[in-house]
Amino acid sequence: MLKVDAVIADRLGSEVALINQIAGYIVHAGGKRMRPKLVLLFANALGFDGPQRFEMAAVVEFIHTATLLHDDVVDESSLRRGKQTANALFGNAASVLVGDFLYSRAFQMMVSVNRMRVLEVLAEATNVIAEGEVLQLMNMHDPDISVESYLRVIRFKTAKLFEASARLGAVLADSTPEIEVACAGYGRALGTAFQLIDDVLDYEGDSQSLGKNVGDDLREGKTTLPLLIAMERSSSEQRALLRHAVEHGEQERLSEIVDIVRSTGALEATRDAARAEAKLARDCLSLLPPSTWRESLLDFAAQSVERSS
Repeated sequence: MLKVDAVIADRLGSEVALINQIAGYIVHAGGKRMRPKLVLLFANALGFDGPQRFEMAAVVEFIHTATLLHDDVVDESSLRRGKQTANALFGNAASVLVGDFLYSRAFQMMVSVNRMRVLEVLAEATNVIAEGEVLQLMNMHDPDISVESYLRVIRFKTAKLFEASARLGAVLADSTPEIEVACAGYGRALGTAFQLIDDVLDYEGDSQSLGKNVGDDLREGKTTLPLLIAMERSSSEQRALLRHAVEHGEQERLSEIVDIVRSTGALEATRDAARAEAKLARDCLSLLPPSTWRESLLDFAAQSVERSS
């Protein structure tokens, strides 16, 4: 990861000072670097130790960072990773444009490895992520979306880059199509589990440990799985309150809403769904040869659903 950070620092450079300032601010804001770790873990697990793995790990981090810059503008967020968002500090226009810079820089780096399959995987991923963003926008403030629609947004918006990151390790190692599909399956399931836990923490955590404002999903009108389960299990009066909160992005009665979500067992049910996804991820590793890297991937899946931030 130190080598990945060195690539990130080198490739972030621009002759435009504001790009350096904003891109550096968000890239170095203390993220978990989960997607780059997947590239490295799968490449190593499959016997590839070339320097291209560091370049590709940096690429997926740039793509992820670009999506964060755009997300925070769309969601009007003010806090991420315990710090002010870039749009809160520098404005929406600058944040969107620097996100575009990071996307285009990522594609410059993809071309440098001269592997068509790498381009195919990442071009598809960025396109699907954009579709996921639009799907989520369409679902805003809608208390009647189905669990299937909610999960589709997760698969597109969050899990797709996890999937692509895991798949890249297999691509770099020239693995068989079967192994590549298994790696992608791990990433997709892990990404889904990760987002499910994020949705739990929006009602379970606190702003300091989360690094964002508790209740942000509700304020933005996002109907996540904890809310869907709570509406299904609550009384008619409670359901009316939850529906009204989703429709209006209401936070004035946030403490009541959190109490309803907790009392209905919706948070534990969502954690159970995340644990099921994590098990799917672990099962995908059966085709990989035994190694310390494979063990790390097993641990990675387990830790992703038991976290508190």
